[in-house]
Amino acid sequence: MNRREALSATALLLGGTIIGSGAFLSGCKPTPKKDGLFCVDDITFLDDIGETILPATASSPGAKEAKIGEFMKIIVTDCYPEQEQKIFLEGILKLNDACQKKYSEDFMEVSASEKHDLLVAIDTEAKEFRKNKSKESSDHYFTMMKQLTIWGYFSSESGATKALRYVAVPGRFDGCIPYKNGDRAWAF
Repeated sequence: MNRREALSATALLLGGTIIGSGAFLSGCKPTPKKDGLFCVDDITFLDDIGETILPATASSPGAKEAKIGEFMKIIVTDCYPEQEQKIFLEGILKLNDACQKKYSEDFMEVSASEKHDLLVAIDTEAKEFRKNKSKESSDHYFTMMKQLTIWGYFSSESGATKALRYVAVPGRFDGCIPYKNGDRAWAF
């Protein structure tokens, strides 16, 4: 075999591997994303819910700055099964309906203290739901919203660096450090 034949054989082998890899990897393509689950108003609504759960303070930003509504949209659309997506989306409507019944206004139009009072009442309802639910049933819609708010906020840049104690390049590991009442938790 001369050099030219060796190069041709190698090119054919590598080319076949690269060209043929698409057939083998076709099962690894992501499933198409579902469009239309959330509209812009839903994201703004979820931002307001998140801001009510984790409001801005003098020392840390609120959930709205962490774009919590967008985070919830991505997680619910890409990670939740259809049944939980349905519960979450219906929960947006239920929460707004509860606000309509209590204050005769939409959630987005009531004051911050009224939003807080409404969410406290719904959180109490969610805790009762959790006590009585079976293992097979899904969580209450507000439990999902609250968990996503907390997860999204503390894993966001603004939550991790401004609300938690954050060291970009940590030093040595010290497993036992003194805790002072009121200290912020550490970001990972």
